[in-house]
This record gives sequence, C-alpha cells and structure tokens, in this order.
Amino acid sequence: MKGSSRLFTTGLVASWYTSNIGVLLLNKYLLSNYGFRYPIFLTMCHMTACSLFSYVATVWFKMVPFQSMRSKAQFFKIVFLSLVFCSSVVSGNVSLRYLPVSFNQAIGATTPFFTAVFACIMTVKREAWLTYLTLVPVVAGVVIASGGEPSFHLFGFIVCVAATAARALKSVLQGILLSSEGEKLNSMNLLMYMAPIAVVFLLPATLLMEENVVGITLALAREDIRIVWYLLFNSALAYFVNLTNFLVTKHTSALTLQVLGNAKGAVAVVVSILIFRNPVSVTGMLGYSLTVIGVILYSEAKKRNK
Repeated sequence: MKGSSRLFTTGLVASWYTSNIGVLLLNKYLLSNYGFRYPIFLTMCHMTACSLFSYVATVWFKMVPFQSMRSKAQFFKIVFLSLVFCSSVVSGNVSLRYLPVSFNQAIGATTPFFTAVFACIMTVKREAWLTYLTLVPVVAGVVIASGGEPSFHLFGFIVCVAATAARALKSVLQGILLSSEGEKLNSMNLLMYMAPIAVVFLLPATLLMEENVVGITLALAREDIRIVWYLLFNSALAYFVNLTNFLVTKHTSALTLQVLGNAKGAVAVVVSILIFRNPVSVTGMLGYSLTVIGVILYSEAKKRNK
C-alpha cells in the first residue's frame, strides 16, 4: 500500500509539473511566437474553462466536498479576490509577450517577498528578523538577473512585477477575508466561485481593449485550425494546473508544495531555454540562482519559526 501511495503521489507531482510548465510554455508560444497577441482574451478562455470544469468536478463528480456561499458579505469578498486574481493572471500573460519564460520565472520567484510585505502591512503578524533577512537574496537575485538579461524589456518587467505582487496580495487577502471557520473555502471551491466572476470582469475588458478579437480568432482559425486546438488545450490545462495543485497539497503538505514549486521554477527555466532558445547570460543565471536560494532559505526560516 505504501508503495502504491508513493507511486500515486509521484504521479500527481509529475502531472502538476507537466501542466504548470506546459501552460506557461504554451502561453508564451501563443502570445509571442505564434503571434496571438490577445492576453486578456486568452485569460478569459482560461477562466471559462475553469468555471465549467470546476462546476462539473465539484457538483457532478464530487471530487471535492461542495461548499456553498454563506452570505452576501462572503460573496463580495470573493468578488474582490477575483478582481485581484484577474489582474495577476492577465498581467502575467501580458508579460510573456515581452519577456522570455526564464526571466519571467525569475521575477515570479520573488512572490515570498511581496507576500511578506503585504502580510506585514495588512496584518499584525510579524515574522522573525531572520525570516525577513532571507528576502534580501530573493530581491538581489532579480536585480542581478535584470542587469544581465539580454532580452530585458522595461514594460514587460514592470507588468511581470505587478503580476507577482498581485498574486501575493491575493494569497494574503484570501487569508484575511476568508479567515473565519464559516467562510473558509478549499482552493477548488474558491476557484469554482472566482472563475465565472473573473469571466464577467474579463469579457468587457476584452471587448474594449482587444477590439474584434473574436472575429480575428475566427479568421485565424479559417487559415490555421490549430489555433482552436491550442486555445482549447491551453484552457483545459489551466484548470488542470489548479486541480493538480490542490491534489498535491492534499496528499503531501503546503510546505512540500512550496519546495516543489521552487524546483518547478528551475525546471521551467531550463525547459524554456531548450525550446525557445532565448539567449541567457552567466550574470542572469547567477541572479536567478541567488533568488531561488533566497526562497529556499525563506521557506526554511518560516518552517523553524512555526
């Protein structure tokens, strides 16, 4: 039984890695290499798929226990979280138009820094000084990587930092807004409520900011039907990322997920360089390595303080 359980967990982790890195690389390919320059529409496709699959998995197949919304106050909290969530995903997709995946991942690795900053500002909880000290190499690594990045793009960098900050803000807000026992939702139920709200936000934004995107997509499909399959597969993969994330956490622990996430970033960097062959410098790789080391030290410091 132990061997079967270990094999099952290994399969989950492999699925999580594959879906995570897969959706990242496919986003990059569509938005940069393929020339599909509509990140808001792409995000809306992701959220539509998450809405449908979340409902089917939770309500029909009962893969996770269904949790209903308890009050209007809880609904408005979820709406606010969904808006922040939208901002992070759209910004992340926009940044992939301008930055290579390797540099995008280097910036994304600074999430613990923003999480610590927002937690310090918005809650009374303070970490030990050693925990904050470990954030120095996290930030220093990105500064070094930025200086040595051959494909550095200022707008892409700013948007990517904004995406990372929004992602951290969402996790902190989630802990604050849905902290009471009656309001706590597991990640899959939260996604089931957030995703359709995100579609409501993204639809007018798509129509206003990415004019005639549906017509252009249909025209592209007539020329190359693969774009339809790319979008469908990419959207399904976006949901699978969330599902495997939840299952890995359930069958291991949040700390294990954090450690695996650090390694995933490094794997994504290597795979993206091999596929897209974007130029990298020794300075950039040293900077990214320093950031990863800082994140590992931060995780260890937090674990010891618990």
